[in-house]
Amino acid sequence: MSDRTLINAQGLGLVLLAVLCVYSFGTAFLFAGDGNSQNLNQILSIPNAELLLGTDHFGRNMWLRLADALRLSLLLALACVVTSALTGVMLGVLAATRGGWVDRLIDMLVTLIMALPGLVLVMIFASIAPGSLLVLYIAIALIQWVEYFRLTRAVIQRVDTSPAVESSRLMGFSLWYLFRRHYWPALAPQLLTLAAFGAANAVLMMASLGFVYVGIQPPTAELGQMIVELFPYYQEAPGC
Repeated sequence: MSDRTLINAQGLGLVLLAVLCVYSFGTAFLFAGDGNSQNLNQILSIPNAELLLGTDHFGRNMWLRLADALRLSLLLALACVVTSALTGVMLGVLAATRGGWVDRLIDMLVTLIMALPGLVLVMIFASIAPGSLLVLYIAIALIQWVEYFRLTRAVIQRVDTSPAVESSRLMGFSLWYLFRRHYWPALAPQLLTLAAFGAANAVLMMASLGFVYVGIQPPTAELGQMIVELFPYYQEAPGC
């Protein structure tokens, strides 16, 4: 892939993300109403000037519900990425710079977490407390920090043997200075890429759990749950 094509793809991705953010967060300010409000006189209404995406089987405004579901997914993805990135980077720096039993202990924990597929572990947590957004957030963040840890440890172990880092260490600079001056410039590009994939995976995990009814519970709007709810009405109202 050429540099121009890559830049165009990145630009398109940023535009799509901006549109989704404007839609999900701007709808609450620009459109009056509640996505959970039912109107049984407007069940499965087709899209029109007032109801831009029609209504569902309870007469709820699909434009508002979709915005609510998307906003919830984006906020959860952001929280999971921030938490898992901070946890993984801190533990990765600790393991790479300390080594010894600290590295072995954290690596053992990582091995235990990676013994099962991530989505299976998230489903186990979600099934313990169905509908709990806090448990869902903790479960996804618990799974995703492993990738940040492995990346951070690998990069820092490579950078740590460079003459620049050795000189800074001999001059007595702190670990924070080493991280800010030497480790972070090598980590940042790869961490940002990993964070983008992590946010997308968090949204997919949340939707997958809603799809099998162990995620966010009704009446809260959630992407996977909304798909399942409207499956039986596809033939009756395909335009809704």
